[in-house]
Amino acid sequence: MSSRTAQIRLVSSHLEVYEPCVDSFALVDALLADRTNLLEHRPTLCMEIGCGSGYVITSLALMLGQEAHGACYLATDINPHAVGVTRETLEAHGVHAEVITTDIASGLERRLAGLVDVMVVNPPYVPTPVEEVGGDGIISSWAGGENGRSVIDKILPIADNLLSERGWLYMVTLTANNPLEICLQMRGKGYASRIVVQRSTEEENLHIIKFWRDFDSQVEANELEATNKAAPTRVMESLLSQFPRLSFWRSGNDGSS
Repeated sequence: MSSRTAQIRLVSSHLEVYEPCVDSFALVDALLADRTNLLEHRPTLCMEIGCGSGYVITSLALMLGQEAHGACYLATDINPHAVGVTRETLEAHGVHAEVITTDIASGLERRLAGLVDVMVVNPPYVPTPVEEVGGDGIISSWAGGENGRSVIDKILPIADNLLSERGWLYMVTLTANNPLEICLQMRGKGYASRIVVQRSTEEENLHIIKFWRDFDSQVEANELEATNKAAPTRVMESLLSQFPRLSFWRSGNDGSS
């Protein structure tokens, strides 16, 4: 099994571009852990929102390689310097992706609606003053506003629009972001979820969460919308009981392979 990842230190960097760190490595580790499922998934279009240095999208293209024949790759970033560094990273590793300077997916939503089979996102998740969100340069890579959720909450509905019926979303979250609430929010849109990788440091506790469309969750979401009710107690109990143990939120066949 290929385990190649992008060697960013071999490629030029920029002072205004976020370099790969523990969150980037954790996201790529999650993709590597799920590589067999990804290959069986046979994605047609893979997309990264907020590509930064290009480490994640390049690593994804490398690890899927020729076995994901026909897969196309797309990456976006609001920071034009990041777009330039990502292009250099891709070229240095002999893989290709379309890289576009835009805010999340602005200008692309209509064309890409329902087409993305795999989406990866390492969002700006650090709690910061709201006025720092969307700033120029490197600050845009981490400034997440109140509870680190300002950009995450913008990304989730866009992801829901862009993902195909069999689309998967891999997202980095911080404990301060209230990932349980994020999962309940996505469940309300018909997505199941599980933790693929958990990573703790002295400063933060990260979870890489995988979301996928799930028939049972969709039926439940429709029923809740029709009756204007909250999530069933059994759902809350399941999430609350499993989350502290950092185990999968759904065991066995997660329906995403």
